[in-house]
Amino acid sequence: MSASETILLLLVATVFYVYVGYPALLWMLSRLRRRPVRKAAYYPCVTIIISAHNEAAAIRQTIENKLELDYPREQMEIIVVSDGSTDGTDEIVRTLAQSGVHLIRQEPRQGKTAALNRAVTEAKGEILAFSDANSLWDKSALRELVSNFADPDVGYVSGRMEYTAPMDSHVAGGSSRYMRYENRLRELESAIGSIVGVDGGIDAVRRTLYEPMHPSLLPDLVLPLCVVEKRRRVVYEPSAILNEESLTRTDEEYRMRIRVALRAFHALWHKKALFNPFRFGFYSLQLLSHKVLRYLVGYIMVAILFCSIAIQEPWSLAFAGLQGLGYGLALVGLWQNRSNRVQRGFRYPFYFCLINLASAVAFLKFLMGQRLVVWNPRRGEESS
Repeated sequence: MSASETILLLLVATVFYVYVGYPALLWMLSRLRRRPVRKAAYYPCVTIIISAHNEAAAIRQTIENKLELDYPREQMEIIVVSDGSTDGTDEIVRTLAQSGVHLIRQEPRQGKTAALNRAVTEAKGEILAFSDANSLWDKSALRELVSNFADPDVGYVSGRMEYTAPMDSHVAGGSSRYMRYENRLRELESAIGSIVGVDGGIDAVRRTLYEPMHPSLLPDLVLPLCVVEKRRRVVYEPSAILNEESLTRTDEEYRMRIRVALRAFHALWHKKALFNPFRFGFYSLQLLSHKVLRYLVGYIMVAILFCSIAIQEPWSLAFAGLQGLGYGLALVGLWQNRSNRVQRGFRYPFYFCLINLASAVAFLKFLMGQRLVVWNPRRGEESS
């Protein structure tokens, strides 16, 4: 076998490992060395922090949703940080002050991470819980999250996102399926130790473990990594459910995926010490498998295509043909999503290509030193 053929097979094996091999490895380890969380009824004081920029359309419902949670009201505090809002968000929050909702005005606009840093300085809770401005939690969600902190080894807990948008869009359907896949990985990772990445719309951390972060860093990834560095577990709680409407437009999902991946690259670089397996053991492989290799799949696929064509063997050309077919199906899916003529068979090739193209673009932006601090969350647009 030639060197080019060996390289091609290694590239194909890497993609297979990312999506199939790594989950299979987690499944086997979860059967061999399971680490259950010692959950119990536990009701410490909790501060729920909501960062909002121009969320007048959603903020009242979100706050009222938190006020109705099945958790002792005297043990719960709500802080809303209005990040330079200009649409009346502040006025709506002020009308709920009598319910104990505290408003912090952040001016000028500095982004979600800076908003969290600011809110924590005024928070009274032993546990800090984070919600997006449009995140609706199940009534029992907070109680389910916090029960994990009865285990002293647990420092961070993430809940489960469920999309509520109708599935008549390839973007909505693809993101929903992708989220289910991610949640399954989190279940397996949590069973053996700690998860990689959390859902920033429903997660919580011990106040003593919170570290102020640079405004350009992704809190959903950096803060859990800080907790792992302190030798505490970051776990997944599937019973703590968040209902959130997914995006449906291709351009919005694409920009959002670029934003998330770009900030994740900066976060992983910032916490690169965690890639040392002599200090952090299997978690280093988790970071490499779940984040780094996943984000680089787009480049690996391009390399597979070029190698397949260059080798000019029937079996290698078959790889190229399969890729060509997949990209053709993705283009049909793109056209369908724009024309509202959705057929499920085209959904997954379309979404697979969408997220990997976004990650590839994000990596280029990362290499060029681009950073993102603030954005318009509903549309994923970058802002200056």
